Amino acid sequence: MALATVNLAFEDDFIRQIDYFANNESLTRTDLIYNSIKMYINRKQKLQELYAYGEKIAKENKFTEEDIINDIKEYRKNK
Repeated sequence: MALATVNLAFEDDFIRQIDYFANNESLTRTDLIYNSIKMYINRKQKLQELYAYGEKIAKENKFTEEDIINDIKEYRKNK
């Protein structure tokens, strides 16, 4: 896998936070930032998949946004 170098600029206070968490996790600053970005991208992808699934189910069952809102209200009322 080819690697690319990326230069980032952070405020000093943020760098101290990054270093603190990196040290606590026995990671380098680079590893912490890399892992954090990777986690962010994975979460975004999972959310996109979940939204796509929800839209598919809604379309198949002809649910409207109002149906969903009413179902949530009813669920909360009976909770």
